[in-house]
Amino acid sequence: MDYAVQHYENFPVASILLPRHLRRPVQIIYAFARQADDFADEGHDAPEVRLNKLQAFQTELDRIEHGETSNIPLFQDLADVIQEHQLPLGYFRDLLDAFSQDVRKTRYANFGEVMDYCRRSANPIGRLLLHLYRQTDARQLGLSDGICSALQLINFLQDIAIDFQKGRIYLPQDELAKYGISEQQIARGDASGLWWPFVQFQIERARKLLQAGAPLGKQLPGRIGLELRLIVMGGDRILSKLHTARGDMFHARPVLNPTDWLYMFYRAVRAK
Repeated sequence: MDYAVQHYENFPVASILLPRHLRRPVQIIYAFARQADDFADEGHDAPEVRLNKLQAFQTELDRIEHGETSNIPLFQDLADVIQEHQLPLGYFRDLLDAFSQDVRKTRYANFGEVMDYCRRSANPIGRLLLHLYRQTDARQLGLSDGICSALQLINFLQDIAIDFQKGRIYLPQDELAKYGISEQQIARGDASGLWWPFVQFQIERARKLLQAGAPLGKQLPGRIGLELRLIVMGGDRILSKLHTARGDMFHARPVLNPTDWLYMFYRAVRAK
């Protein structure tokens, strides 16, 4: 089965930079994550319907664990990838747990809760890719977690308005209160008052986390390392655009344009 993988938030699709033999496994992993994420986010299903769809994916993972053959093409392909590359099933379960949480939980009391969500919503993707690359020592996994969590935080900043329309706020409630920011201000798309100092704090924290994981891009070999360096630079460019806009993502949601990609590719190649 061919997978026309759409963009999965926080991570690029399997690009031509990857070795050919890894592109399809990466596409299958992204297809699993994209479909499960859509169950939680897209359409007009009631919460219980969304949770039932996610539970059905959990059941399919159980079948893979027990060596049973699925009737669903995606899971037939996923089972092959998991077996061939010895991928831990727990990472796929973590993703489903995070997407289920999106249905049940719409506010986060503090940064610890946000990072716990990142641990399950973003970090498993990076860890699965490292298993595909056979680069899985404890330090590499830790660096990957830093990059993936940072990318998730960056996505939260990009999509504050979009997430609010879905009824969610991923920004820590205690930090919003500290800066005197109400939900009404977010609803208005109001970047006045202490909004910029608040966002500036979020930007710097995400940047430090991203930079802490960045050395992994030089540790991974060849095109794998090049793609990761490109990913890190993409996250950093989004943060720079947020800074230039003084945190007003309501009227200028930061995105990467062709000029950004050329600049990033040049920097990624030279950073080898």
